Order: sequence, then structure tokens, then C-alpha cells
Amino acid sequence: MPHVLSNKVLEIHLDVPLEGYSFSRFDWTGKITQVLYRNLPVTATERTDQVDHNLFGKGLYNEFGIDTALGFQEAKPGEWFHKIGVGALKKTDEPYQFTRRYKIRPARFQFETLPDRVLISCLSETLNGYAYELHKEIKLQENSLIITYQLENKGRKVIETEEYVHNFMGVAKDLIGKDYLLRFPFELDQNKFQALVNSERKMAIGKNEISFLGIPNEQFFVSHLNGEETVSAIWELQHHQTGIGMRETGSFSTQKVNLWGWQHVISPELFQNVSIDPGNTEAWTRTYQFFNL
Repeated sequence: MPHVLSNKVLEIHLDVPLEGYSFSRFDWTGKITQVLYRNLPVTATERTDQVDHNLFGKGLYNEFGIDTALGFQEAKPGEWFHKIGVGALKKTDEPYQFTRRYKIRPARFQFETLPDRVLISCLSETLNGYAYELHKEIKLQENSLIITYQLENKGRKVIETEEYVHNFMGVAKDLIGKDYLLRFPFELDQNKFQALVNSERKMAIGKNEISFLGIPNEQFFVSHLNGEETVSAIWELQHHQTGIGMRETGSFSTQKVNLWGWQHVISPELFQNVSIDPGNTEAWTRTYQFFNL
């Protein structure tokens, strides 16, 4: 049963750790399944062609270690490694892939629901010298959603990973097209992107904004919109038909800003590099603001 945080402006739906989504990719402490602004949905789902949506992303799902999960390299096939916010995953003899279905031994979760926030914690076991405790606060304010992370290294090895939110945005179920405009606080230089997939050429890249010439039937993708520069962790999405705007601001600077999308969804992604020595804790926040243009 989803938990709902709401006020006169925003309505946030989220699943507690052991409910809903049960795949081995996204963080189970961050399952914000839907956001509504003034009764209009502003988030979407990863796919529209799948029966079991508990295996795919939706809303504002975050992930740790998309490229290599914590301790994967040290583990031997048949042994276990960490997926932060999920639990222990059993290694196969193949390279790590976030899309692969791994056998899961869930971490220990606790949560508390309050009128304006949800508090969730995740305590791992120790594997190959790695252990952690993750605390997350998901807090509702007047027109904002604030997600606060605290990740403590409880093992004997340094935790090196990255975290991002796969923001599955889609306003009022309107397909991606001419009514959408995505803005960044830095210059976009296609020559500095590490990857660009725009096969239909429906994504138009300007000086610091991305617009669309039509509805993209194929997936589009950009890796490192920021090139090799460290930039402010901010994006802003506008939807002109409804007059709705939204903005994510991270408390950190970022070395990687990606973009993924499809016909029904657009997902700007701000990556946070995480490096924590044993016994230390790292904290950061992501603030989502929703407003009228």
C-alpha cells in the first residue's frame, strides 16, 4: 500500500522498502512512484509496454553504482556483493550489468512515517570488507520535495561509488514534444559529449537548453552533457501547455550530467560521486521544486 505525503500543492506517492518494486537495480529506500503538482501528474514510468511494473523504474527512483556495484570486483562467481539500498546480490560469471536479474538477499530496513516526511534506514551486512548504513529523509514542503542522504561507511575499505536519480518526468501524460523545454546552467557542446543517441533528430540541442521538434518514437540519450567540466547540479524542465515548471537542485557539484528519454518520458540525471573512508559519513541533498511558469 503506497504511502502518500500531501499538501495543497503537492502529492507524493512512495513505496516502503519491501513493497512494490523488487528488482536488483534501484534503491529500495527511494521508491517515489509518483508526484502530482496541483492534481496533475508530473512523473511517468520507465516503460509502457511491460506487464510487471515492479521490475522497472517510475517516478523518482535513485540508484547507487550503475556501472559497478560495491564490491563486485572482489567477489568471485557464486559469492555476494553489495547493491547499496537493496542488499546483497549473488555474482554470476558475467560482467556486472544493472539490467541483469540477480538473486537478492535484502538488507535490513527500518522506516517511520510522519505527516510531512518519511524516514528510512538501510543496514547492510559485511561482505569482502565492505559495510554501510544508509539513512534517507524524504520531506514535503509547500512546493518542494527534499531528499536528504546520509551514507556511513561501517566497513574497513573505502566506499567508492556514484548515486543519481533516474527522474522519470512526464507532465499530465503528455508525450515528449514541442511543449517540453529542458534547461541547464552550463553551455552544451555536442563535441564534448561522451555519447549522443538522437537517431530521429527530434532532439534539438541549443546553447544551454534542449527542445524537441516532434514526438521521439525511439529512445534518445546523451552522456556527459557537461563534457569534462564540473558544474552546478541543476536542471529545469518546462511544459508550456500546462504552464508547469520543475527544477532539481543538488547540494553538490557534479562531474556527470546524463539525459535519457523516450516517447513518453524525459529523464535528466545529476550524478553525485561518493568517496567515504572507513568510519566516516557523507551527506547530500536533492531538492525538487514545482511551480507555475
